[in-house]
Amino acid sequence: MATSKTGSFYLTENALLPAASADGTRIQATIDLGAYVNVPTGQAIAIESVDFVYQAANGAGNAAALLAAPGSISVQLTDLNPSTTLIIADDQSLVASGCLNVDTVNSTVSHTSDLYPDNFGPASLSEAFMVVNDTLYLVAGNDGAISGATNVSVTARIRCRVVKLAQKDWMAIAIQSTASDN
Repeated sequence: MATSKTGSFYLTENALLPAASADGTRIQATIDLGAYVNVPTGQAIAIESVDFVYQAANGAGNAAALLAAPGSISVQLTDLNPSTTLIIADDQSLVASGCLNVDTVNSTVSHTSDLYPDNFGPASLSEAFMVVNDTLYLVAGNDGAISGATNVSVTARIRCRVVKLAQKDWMAIAIQSTASDN
C-alpha cells in the first residue's frame, strides 16, 4: 500500500529538437529524481498525470509550422533509459506517451496522450504510476517530415507526489523494473 508524504507538485523537463532535423530524429532529456526516491525508507514518486507541450522554441509561429510537411512529433516518458528509441506500449518502463499530428497542408493539428498507471494503495493513488528509479527519461522526435525552420520544444509537465510504499510493494516495483531492463 502507498501513503502520500507530500501533496501534488510539478516537475518539468524539455527536449529541444533542432530546426530542420531529419525525419526520425530523436532527442533525449533526463529528470533527476534522486532527491525524492529513497530505497531504505521505501520512498517513491507517484506520477498522477503527464502533459506534453509542443512549441516553437522561439515562441513564434503556430503548431502547424513545427514541421516542414505533414507528419507528427512523438514523445515518451519512461523510467528506464531507452537511449533515443521510442519503445512499444507493452514495455513496463513506459510511463506516458503522446503524439502531435501536424497537417501542414490544411494548417491543422491534433494531439493524443496517455498515462499507464499502477494499482497500489488507496483510491487517491490507484491511478498513479509508481517510480522507484532515480531518473526519468524524456524522448521526443519527428516522424514523416523534417522539423520546421525553428527549434521545436517538447516539454513534459509531470504532476506527482512523494509516497511511501509498503516494503513488498516497493520490492514488487523494483523487481518489475529490473526485469524490464533485461
